[in-house]
Amino acid sequence: MDNEKTTEIFANAPIPKAVVTNIVPSIISMIMVLIYNLADTFFIGQTKDAYMVAGVSVATPAFLVFMAVGMMFGVGGTSLISRKLGEGDHGTARKASSFCFWTGFAIGMAALIFLFLLAEPICRAIGASDDTVGYASEYIRIVAAAVPFLIISNAFSNIIRAEGKPQVAMFGMVIGNLINIVLDPVMILGMDLNVAGAAIATVLGNVFSACYYAHHLARKSELLSIRLKDYMAGNGIAKNVLTIGVPSALNSVLMSFSNILVNNLMVGYGDMAVAGLGVAMKVNMIVVMLLIGLGTGIQPLLGYCYGAGNRKRYMGILRFSCMLALGMSLVMTALCYFGAGFLVRAFLDNEDAYAYGILFARTYIYSGPIMGLLFVFINAIQSMGAALPALILNISRQGLIYIPVLFLFQHIFGNERMLAAAQPVTDYASAALAILLFFVSYRKYFKRQQERVGSL
Repeated sequence: MDNEKTTEIFANAPIPKAVVTNIVPSIISMIMVLIYNLADTFFIGQTKDAYMVAGVSVATPAFLVFMAVGMMFGVGGTSLISRKLGEGDHGTARKASSFCFWTGFAIGMAALIFLFLLAEPICRAIGASDDTVGYASEYIRIVAAAVPFLIISNAFSNIIRAEGKPQVAMFGMVIGNLINIVLDPVMILGMDLNVAGAAIATVLGNVFSACYYAHHLARKSELLSIRLKDYMAGNGIAKNVLTIGVPSALNSVLMSFSNILVNNLMVGYGDMAVAGLGVAMKVNMIVVMLLIGLGTGIQPLLGYCYGAGNRKRYMGILRFSCMLALGMSLVMTALCYFGAGFLVRAFLDNEDAYAYGILFARTYIYSGPIMGLLFVFINAIQSMGAALPALILNISRQGLIYIPVLFLFQHIFGNERMLAAAQPVTDYASAALAILLFFVSYRKYFKRQQERVGSL
């Protein structure tokens, strides 16, 4: 029955219906992630202590490194599983699912120990000052307990979409994030736990989300598995997951690294500039997360069509998604630009920090109009299993392009606003690169896949 439903939506449903059916739950999931990210900063901001806001902002990049591990298994696993389902190879899909679950969980346990033991030196290394290091290290030590569950929830919120169950993927994210959002005001303000309260809420939210996915995979899924007897790293499974997953994870790692760099450069302008930058990133995330939801929502569809060698349907889905992405990008950019004052004020009461927040938020949002196209083409490249183009694109956006631009702007302009402007300049260059790499990959990989399908 699950197999028939997957085939119906992925292979036979009208393109608008197929796209909307998959992206709506994905976008809702991203909205919940966004609200969760905003909630921590919002309720910490209600303490009226900008140093706490800066401390949590500084700690975030360290946490994102391990979110990248979940993304690695989620994106790489989704790409492989959706292609294998398109080919009708259900056995490999189950083995890949089990590989992603248990390997991710083992890495998470090692990360838990690492973060707990080295919290303070890590915070110092990523830009914490004497005034913020206590808050940042407290947050990281507690949140470390969530890392194994964070990896599982991030991985399978993607992978479960590959079996045609976007609603299940969405519900797992909703459960975890709602728990976090409800507990934030209770623990931060009601119980006066401040930064520790935000961290505890994060831990509990991720635990519940991961447990929900594990229950679904163990009891209800017919196409995916987390049974140890299905675990296999060989037969190309680890290679195929990692060749697509690692570039995606590298993008998240480089994002964390670039955030560390910009925090270290921005701290020269004071802790209020760091607080303002952290909030501006949250505001920009409103646009980014919704468009990531669109991109990740269409990847299983594209992967299935690629696996089946269906070029016509693949390009139809891509064209429809590009039009939808462009419209969403323009609307969200306008809302966030003109609503920046209201959004920043919700997080920051200090006037200096607020002024920085407005300046940086409106600078970051300049890349909004092309962000949808960027994420559509990133996911299209990943759907084909195009490892080298995916690697080039993912290390370019937050690494090979962004870091030189960041230091160049610091050297030439030497002011806070131009440090923030490095990101939108990079995003436009990355979007152009993504479109170019897609068409190069499409010509090469689709021809090869159609020949393979024709020979079966």
